[in-house]
Amino acid sequence: QVQLVESGGGLVQAGGSLRLSCAASGRTFSTYAMAWFRQAPGKEREFVAACNWSGARTFYADSVKGRFTISRDNAKNTVYLQMNSLKPEDTAVYSCAAKGDSGANYYTGPYAYWGQGTQVTVSS
Repeated sequence: QVQLVESGGGLVQAGGSLRLSCAASGRTFSTYAMAWFRQAPGKEREFVAACNWSGARTFYADSVKGRFTISRDNAKNTVYLQMNSLKPEDTAVYSCAAKGDSGANYYTGPYAYWGQGTQVTVSS
């Protein structure tokens, strides 16, 4: 069982940056692939980024490629999402998710564990 708690959301102007954190409970964090998803009001939840158990392999949605960076610190049981050059269309609730790392398919679902989410609002 893994519990995930996100933090770091807030209000930022377009062009600004935020770093989200997702702290995980348990001693098996390093065996999980991790991902970030987001859901804007009235829209479906969408994939943002994922990394494998070590963080050496990453995968991004086209909409955030080159602006967002996913990373993790297994010693701190934490995964991060650095978001730069934010746009109003990035406004959403951002949630982290975890699943057992399955090798080459580390970035595909389904994800077994989910956090509650943190709000990110980008003003124009």
